Amino acid sequence: MDIDVMNLAAAPPVDPSAGYSGFIGWVLTQMEVLGELGVGLAILLETFLPPIPSEAVLPGAGFLAYEGRMSFTLAWVAATAGGLIGAWIWYVIGAALGRDRTRRLVGRTPLLDYEDFDKSEAFFQRWGGVAVLLGRCVPLVRSFVSIPAGIDRMSILHFTAYTLIGSGVWNAIWIGAGFLFGPAIRPALERWSGVLSNAVLAIIVILFVWFVVKRVRRLLKRRGAVGVR
Repeated sequence: MDIDVMNLAAAPPVDPSAGYSGFIGWVLTQMEVLGELGVGLAILLETFLPPIPSEAVLPGAGFLAYEGRMSFTLAWVAATAGGLIGAWIWYVIGAALGRDRTRRLVGRTPLLDYEDFDKSEAFFQRWGGVAVLLGRCVPLVRSFVSIPAGIDRMSILHFTAYTLIGSGVWNAIWIGAGFLFGPAIRPALERWSGVLSNAVLAIIVILFVWFVVKRVRRLLKRRGAVGVR
């Protein structure tokens, strides 16, 4: 009896992802390996690569927190810090380069467009500090709303506060969703992770191709209009 108890105590922990196959299992494994820091880096990258939305990363962190493979609090802190650092970078770029040069920089960046800058600028000019706060919840806008804030030399303390509140609430919602729906997600992944992985991959590919084609067509259309002039 004592030997059995000792063997159980010495047994290695069961990997919860062992039953998850396909792309989803791979993503969860990589997120676990990279840890909370990886969550922060993913949100930081999203600032410069909008096709990678935070809504696709944060629920996974919440689910890992539900399974005890990641700290909910540290994942939230890392995600919020990543969003803040990315916002600071764009703020500094806007403040250092000014409106015209920053607009050209955004327009010449692959998969970005002048309209991304224009929409963010219009949003900021209409709502001011509230745009920084609410812009964290809007894809694309959250990546670039920091630029007009930097151009207008908005108070860095106010900018940081708005960004922290907006990012913090948004990250808590999505990480919390992954955590709260963990009991429903786990059985589905254990049974259909392969099928779900194929569906997720197909959706990602379709959305990415749509995004790229839309941007390329817009660029070609603009160049054609310039050539006609």
